[in-house]
Amino acid sequence: MAVLEHVNVTVSDPKATAAWLGAVFDWKIRWEGDAMSGGYTAHVGDEGSYVALYTPNKAIGDPQHSYTTRAGLNHVGVTVDDIDAIETRVKAAGFTPHNHGDYEPGRRFYFDDHDGVEWEVVSYA
Repeated sequence: MAVLEHVNVTVSDPKATAAWLGAVFDWKIRWEGDAMSGGYTAHVGDEGSYVALYTPNKAIGDPQHSYTTRAGLNHVGVTVDDIDAIETRVKAAGFTPHNHGDYEPGRRFYFDDHDGVEWEVVSYA
């Protein structure tokens, strides 16, 4: 059996992204500190998995459209128990939910964060 432990995403401000991930998903910072090439990283999640938020020590360009970029990150999917409560938190964090869908076996919506990372929220409850 294989289990996905983490993904690593380049963001403009790991501390700010960690803050809203905590507010929306109740995730905690597992580790943070200096990273490769003089950058900074924060690991945010729970005891089983996390998102590594990396920023280099140089300016970051605007993101490309991920669905047309080789090796682009298209979205990060997160399963939740109470999708309506999470949508309320997403809105409170200043993001706009879109592309809602009810399908077998669950419900979902997406939102884009301030760095252009698309997040999918899914509930199978």
